Amino acid sequence: MKSIFFIDLDNTIYFTRPNEKQLMSGLYNLLENEDLGISKKEFLLAKADMLRTPFQKVAAKFNFKQEATNRAITFLINGEVTEPLMPSADYHYIKALKGRKFIVTAGFLKKQTTKVKMLGIADDFEEVYVVDATTSDQNKKDAFKTLIEKHNLNPKDILVIGDDAESEIKFALELGIETFLLDPDELHPNARTTFRGRDLKNLHEAAGQ
Repeated sequence: MKSIFFIDLDNTIYFTRPNEKQLMSGLYNLLENEDLGISKKEFLLAKADMLRTPFQKVAAKFNFKQEATNRAITFLINGEVTEPLMPSADYHYIKALKGRKFIVTAGFLKKQTTKVKMLGIADDFEEVYVVDATTSDQNKKDAFKTLIEKHNLNPKDILVIGDDAESEIKFALELGIETFLLDPDELHPNARTTFRGRDLKNLHEAAGQ
């Protein structure tokens, strides 16, 4: 039975698309007034990616002009969520897990921590660990190792839950930690993972609870 859970935030605890206006309108407005050096079609594709992928990765993928990228990052560093967000319909499966729960998320520190506050879920977790690319070179693998050492955790007791096959799922497997890949749109049919689901209804079974 798993008794420790490292859980992703974006598109796992809540989904960005239903909260798009609240989360993204300020960034979209800023970018629409910047010379990104890309076409309108590419910008639409980039916006879709931003709902699932950290901004810096999207900017690099679409080769945004560096000055525009820098201004967007400055905006995001200082950004915060000030209105309520809606957790996913399946969040009750996460809340009902028995054991120690940690949010491990990548993004901008202020934005990610205020998301947790506006979701009204802070009391459900022992700690919120934000991997912030503007302040360190860490990735989620480093975050997992830090939490394991800090709290003297046994990796065999941990289940990592998230939607990103190339981030938390991949890094957890590299550390010998079991994983649950949430893939509602079946974007990662061939990804390695211990467990998978289009929703979280089988999460407790995966955790052995």
